[in-house]
Amino acid sequence: MLEDRDYMRSPEPDSRRSLTVTLIIILLVLFVIQACLTYYADLPLTRWFALSLDGFKHGKIWQLLTFQFMHSLPWPWHVLFNCLALYVFGRSVEETLGRKKFLRLYFACGFAGAAAQLFTTWILPRHFDAPVVGASAGIMGLLAAYAALFPMRELTFFIYVIPITLRASYLFWLALGFSIYGTLVPYNNEAFAAHLGGLLMGVAFIRWNENFQRPLSPWRPFQSRQRKLELVKAASIKPGKLRRLRPIQDEPADLPSHEFIAKQVDPILDKISAHGIQSLTERERQILQAARNKVTKR
Repeated sequence: MLEDRDYMRSPEPDSRRSLTVTLIIILLVLFVIQACLTYYADLPLTRWFALSLDGFKHGKIWQLLTFQFMHSLPWPWHVLFNCLALYVFGRSVEETLGRKKFLRLYFACGFAGAAAQLFTTWILPRHFDAPVVGASAGIMGLLAAYAALFPMRELTFFIYVIPITLRASYLFWLALGFSIYGTLVPYNNEAFAAHLGGLLMGVAFIRWNENFQRPLSPWRPFQSRQRKLELVKAASIKPGKLRRLRPIQDEPADLPSHEFIAKQVDPILDKISAHGIQSLTERERQILQAARNKVTKR
């Protein structure tokens, strides 16, 4: 189980249903249709629509798309866990990028995952050409995009009843490590190469997104501490437009700048990235101004 620990205030809701929710509904409906056609009509849907190198060689190029809407049968756990991950990562990414870019990101990662899986099966003879189904490649791309946009945001996993909390950037590196290992040493009948392709495409999509004022370093895909300091310095806050607020009483005066930014400022910078500086409360603006003063004095 996965929980996004986002304590920030959300913007006014959009009257349209989000694409994230729409995709979840489509995946669930198609899973039911897939199960019914497989068990009652005995149709070979996997052979027609699941991704495989043999099928691709025989001209079934539509498999690059259709495999993303199929899931393992008969148990629903595959589709349910994918939908849960899609909901956790998709909402914030869609709010930040907008509906059109979110959709382009999702399917670009799905196609990249398919290409990586086919290429790996082709060049590594130990990889058995088993049919691949699932939305995991696109979802891994959303995970990577989420980590690139909100690297300091925390997510909580529940392994049985034990909660494990990780920053989004740490979760990305963990997923990347497992994907690389699983691509080189296949295990557990999972398409790790598809996961890897989705992760890399997700980072690449955000890296070259025109919303960023300058590209991220190719070896440092997430906002570094120095980048955080630059964002604080560049934040345009005009004290004249804010009414006088009480001093921050709960923040020790001798707290190091880097620790102050990690605890107080990172969530506010994530909020600015997602919803714009106009979404800040006066308290959050005061904290950001205090951070700017700390950084300026260094």
